[in-house]
Amino acid sequence: MPVITLTSDIGNNDFVIGALKGQLVTSNPYVNIIDINHNIAPYNYIQAAYMCRSSFQFFPNDTVHLILVDVFHNERISFVIARFGKYWIVCPNHGLLTMITGAMPDDAAVVEIPKLPSMHLLHITQHITGVIQQAISGVQLAQLHTKGAKIVEKYPLRATIGPDWMEAQIMFIDNYENVVVNITHNEFEEARKGRNFIIEFTRNQITKLSTSYADAQMGEAVAWFNAAGYLELAINHGKMASLFGLRGITDYTMKNRSSDRLFYESIRVFFR
Repeated sequence: MPVITLTSDIGNNDFVIGALKGQLVTSNPYVNIIDINHNIAPYNYIQAAYMCRSSFQFFPNDTVHLILVDVFHNERISFVIARFGKYWIVCPNHGLLTMITGAMPDDAAVVEIPKLPSMHLLHITQHITGVIQQAISGVQLAQLHTKGAKIVEKYPLRATIGPDWMEAQIMFIDNYENVVVNITHNEFEEARKGRNFIIEFTRNQITKLSTSYADAQMGEAVAWFNAAGYLELAINHGKMASLFGLRGITDYTMKNRSSDRLFYESIRVFFR
């Protein structure tokens, strides 16, 4: 039974996700559809890439991951379908693919959507549903590729690393207002080199790593590496983001930075 996951910035208050599932089941009555998240902040590639990178690894071989974020990014709408490792990724061709994978997949195709007088989302997904069915049925991606089309490349935002410091950006703030930054456990330990550290945010500090929220007293700030392997800052039974004025970085704010905005979207680590 094929598995298809759905991730989008559409939200849960529209009929579109239900209609899309109807299209998928009509195309293949045996498909198993799993929602990952439909509350990605609108047009937020950084958040979408984090959500997808963190969850895809837990799905079985040959899962199809369909991502609908900022679908109408261009007048000429195109999607990329790629085989990456053990699974398929299908998303708009605006750079999100390589932000998720960190590298250009060896096997990928760009599929342009035929233009109609009225281009609504369900017209687009109907076409993509057919493309997915062809791919998982064994049609070579080269046969699906639109001649002359190129895959747009963007890459994950990485922490800046110096001899005795790191500067990272806030990728995601969860429902508890815990803050996730773009430092992996491996990157942290490589930069740390066994030294003591200070995690600094808006003039506040954390000087130790914990294994869970319960390691901290109620109301105390805590830092740990989450299930996805990224540094996460939280307050036990509190709201880290709103208490300290922290907010996630987006493509827009990266291009329109002011010193104040950049400060509150950044976390710094100093090694001693």
